[in-house]
Amino acid sequence: MLLLPITMAVMGVSVLTPVVHLLLVHFKSVPNHEYLVMGGVVTMPSIWVLLMSAPAGWVADRFGRRKVLISSMIVYAFVGVAPVFLDNLDAIIVSRVGVGICEAVVMTVTTTMISDYFKGHARERWLASQTAVASVAAIGITYLGGQLGAVYGWRGPFYLYLYSLLLVVGAVKLIWEPTGEETPVVSGTAPETEQYTEFPWARLSGICAVTLLGSISFYTVITKNAEALVVLGVNDPAGIGTLSAIATIGVPVGTFIYWGLSRLPIPWLLFVDFALIGLGFSLMGRAADPTAYVWGSFINQVGCGLVLPSLLVWATRGLAFGIRGKGTGMWTAAFTIGQFLSGMIITALSKPLGGLLPTLSVMGSLNLAVAATAAVAGLILRINASRKKRVEYL
Repeated sequence: MLLLPITMAVMGVSVLTPVVHLLLVHFKSVPNHEYLVMGGVVTMPSIWVLLMSAPAGWVADRFGRRKVLISSMIVYAFVGVAPVFLDNLDAIIVSRVGVGICEAVVMTVTTTMISDYFKGHARERWLASQTAVASVAAIGITYLGGQLGAVYGWRGPFYLYLYSLLLVVGAVKLIWEPTGEETPVVSGTAPETEQYTEFPWARLSGICAVTLLGSISFYTVITKNAEALVVLGVNDPAGIGTLSAIATIGVPVGTFIYWGLSRLPIPWLLFVDFALIGLGFSLMGRAADPTAYVWGSFINQVGCGLVLPSLLVWATRGLAFGIRGKGTGMWTAAFTIGQFLSGMIITALSKPLGGLLPTLSVMGSLNLAVAATAAVAGLILRINASRKKRVEYL
């Protein structure tokens, strides 16, 4: 019940992927409709996740986790389904603001509670499982969004938000309020020490900067797949939903790979992660047909399935109970702002770079450069560690 609510975080974008072009057509008479649809309807929730994740973490640390989580899930269902009954684009955007605020609470509190319940390798596996569950759900959400879009038009996918009410029932029955005094479940390794009792601003700021690039890369595929497939000749919402779902399978595959690589040092994990993301973008940018594009997108999503748990574990490792919610909220804000920026940045770059596909090639080069930087950092850390051991031996 702590894994399932995280699917609500990917609902905001995934459910609308197959009908983005229908939204653009429906609101084409509205001035600046392209930016209002992409930045307002599709990715508006992310800016409010950015604004509210840190406050949500503070509230969870101050007033408790459980009741805040359950309340936000109830509100989420009603603001999520609201566009079904709205015709005004501004009103729809306001409802998406509500979705974003609820997403901020759900993402921050569920991740914090997993860190409360588990420690050591057990915690890392469960945090990685969040990515797997979210991405598997995104496959079904994207597919169902396409099917509902084919039947009911652009309004159809919004009906899926009501499923949050089912999760509320399970949360009420099965989730308990952690106090920080219980003994967390530990497996695989010794429980970690709470290394940071004061908030580590500098450390988390650096992690969040890397997280922002990983997030933009992750959400670029989600927000732009439909547009890219249309460029390559796929126009049917159901077909777009199916092909996008196939690509998204790469995220849980990446998460399963992470389980096997999780004991590697962070720099080497990031090298593998960003190398796969960059390779996928490069193949997508050079694709001549939908099949080649989906293969590239799949490789990209494998890398994203690896990078998200790598960064989340890195950010939350060693945080004491009293600052854990705040730290998780800060990381969540950095991750989700990529959802907002991805559509805006790629749209803005597409014009000077000659289109969407060339822009994806540039994203590939950027991620490969980050992978190379991570490899250099890993080598430096390894050399320094060897020197330290040599000195201790002498």
